[in-house]
Amino acid sequence: MTKTIIDKDGNSITAASATVPSDRYFRDAWSLSGTVITEDLSAAKVIFLEQVRIARKPLLEAQDIAYMKALETSSDTTAIVTEKQKLRDAPAAAAITNADTIAKLKAAWDTSLLGASPYGD
Repeated sequence: MTKTIIDKDGNSITAASATVPSDRYFRDAWSLSGTVITEDLSAAKVIFLEQVRIARKPLLEAQDIAYMKALETSSDTTAIVTEKQKLRDAPAAAAITNADTIAKLKAAWDTSLLGASPYGD
């Protein structure tokens, strides 16, 4: 059975004849050039940003709960508001925008804010 690889634009190649990236984290950003598959950085950034949004959703929800509890007890909400803003700003991080390689993009994951990186590196 012959395995075929299809890139983000629908182009295909036989897997045995292709030079494939070392990991599949940005599989939906693969682009075919002859027999070499590369990762389209712009498409990879879109995938990366979606992962940021997925990771921050439960964190924002937890902050919303903490905020409501603080309001109920008339506690200071400054730290909560600050954390929520950091989470909202996460997709606009300069490290993501300025990443000019896939390795730099993976390294742009803010583990201190979003937790463990889904990219395993």
